[in-house]
Amino acid sequence: MGEQPWVETEFRTAGGLVRGRRAPDGVTAVLGIPYAAPPFGAHRFRAPRPAAGWSGSRDCTAFGPVAPQSAELPGSPVWRPGDEEVLTVNVWARPAADAGRLPVLFWIHGGAYTFGSSAQPDFDGSALARAEVVVVSCNYRVGFEGFGHVPGFPDNRGLLDQVAALRWVRENIAAFGGDPGNVTVAGHSAGAGSAACLMAMEQARGLFRRAVAHSVPHGFFGVEVAAAITSRIAAEAGVAATGPGLLSASPQALVTAADKVAGRCGDDPVTAVQAFDPVVFQPVLDGEVLPMDPLAALASGSAREVDLLVCHTLEEYWFLHEVGAVREVASEPELADFAEALSLPDRLVAGYRALMPDAPVPDRYLAIFGDAVFGEYSSRIAEQHARAGGRAYLARFARRRPGPGGGARPWHTADIPFAFGNLDAVGADFLIGGAPDAQDRALSRRMLRAWADFAACGDPGWPAVTADVTTVRVWAVPDDHLSDDGTSAVRALWRDVPLEATPELVPAPGLAPALTTTSSPSDTFPARRTSK
Repeated sequence: MGEQPWVETEFRTAGGLVRGRRAPDGVTAVLGIPYAAPPFGAHRFRAPRPAAGWSGSRDCTAFGPVAPQSAELPGSPVWRPGDEEVLTVNVWARPAADAGRLPVLFWIHGGAYTFGSSAQPDFDGSALARAEVVVVSCNYRVGFEGFGHVPGFPDNRGLLDQVAALRWVRENIAAFGGDPGNVTVAGHSAGAGSAACLMAMEQARGLFRRAVAHSVPHGFFGVEVAAAITSRIAAEAGVAATGPGLLSASPQALVTAADKVAGRCGDDPVTAVQAFDPVVFQPVLDGEVLPMDPLAALASGSAREVDLLVCHTLEEYWFLHEVGAVREVASEPELADFAEALSLPDRLVAGYRALMPDAPVPDRYLAIFGDAVFGEYSSRIAEQHARAGGRAYLARFARRRPGPGGGARPWHTADIPFAFGNLDAVGADFLIGGAPDAQDRALSRRMLRAWADFAACGDPGWPAVTADVTTVRVWAVPDDHLSDDGTSAVRALWRDVPLEATPELVPAPGLAPALTTTSSPSDTFPARRTSK
């Protein structure tokens, strides 16, 4: 018989012994460790409760169940009714060469606050662990279970889950060789939005030292909007929009109802922007768990002690368009309706027309949408943090590959396989436009090194943003370069354009039915992973 490629290895946590697998390269993966009790039954819609301990050695060689959702993502487990132990963490670690404590990177997955999990193949932490970083990822409640407004229960339960997972890290990561005093929270899209929210939350203060946020979305609801969405979901599920009424609906019923409500947003949005991008779950500015928009919180200096590394891609929304997640806009009147829905000034639309004189309307629409939701908000997060006295770095992902139909664009999510060192993961070929070449692998090594160095010491390798100068590292092939946003024509268009904290309860103006898909992840994305 051949030798096994891995060796079982045990670690002692506060809950009991856990057993993972060590690969030949020395990286041990310990998967599916409970950090909180199952959030169902008496614990449903409540803040997370401590997980029960166990006797003996717990088998942690497979990912835990994912939170309730309808998504079926390539290479990832799917949620099945009855799966309840959904609040788990995963750890990848390799002993330090000098036997010292290693920096910790705590990963929060994206998925429009509606779907996704830590088990997605491009989130494997092995390559980062080989770079002497202990990687932890977590599952948290998404969709209605995590972000739906329930009267009489806390909002932002998904964020509270992340805080509980960070507390688990503080209490247990030393057993895996990690330094509990040197934790970096990292995330992409909804995960980046979560990281920004954690910087603004009192409950998370002191639990991490740094944050990495790729493609931070400008997306939050006020309580009024969140309650209006809950009313629609409750009506679809046939229950009252009250605590007892919503508790009477099963998680499956609320997943199905939420998908249907989102699918109708093209014709009947709760907020104007939902006619173009039907996201129905976002963090709620409730004044308690999340007191204010993270941009305002960072501008106030409330998180100046946290180092921040922000990145976004140059063409974020081309990905959302490719997977059928956003409304088609093909004419100038439709573009004007879109701009009105986002409260964008006419001069901004005219500015993009001048900067992109040969581009068709759909391309200008996607450029504006991507900058409005991700690019400008991400950039301002870094700038406001720096102006308030924090240390901040900014990067943009510009790698593209020529080919039919425009080739591989620097679109939403394309940067993540590079930063994790997982260019060969299941699904990565779609994100990056085919098999990686030598230049791609070199770029991946540079991006991974920047993450590892930032987690270790707070310096990714280029000048920080200052109160006066926004220096940007542009990730590209064959070579990266630095740019100054003071000379950016796109950034100049956004100067003095306000980014409202939350959308209003207003209908989109004069829109005809146009969405050709529902927003149910299982229907819209049957074979491709999105990570918004």
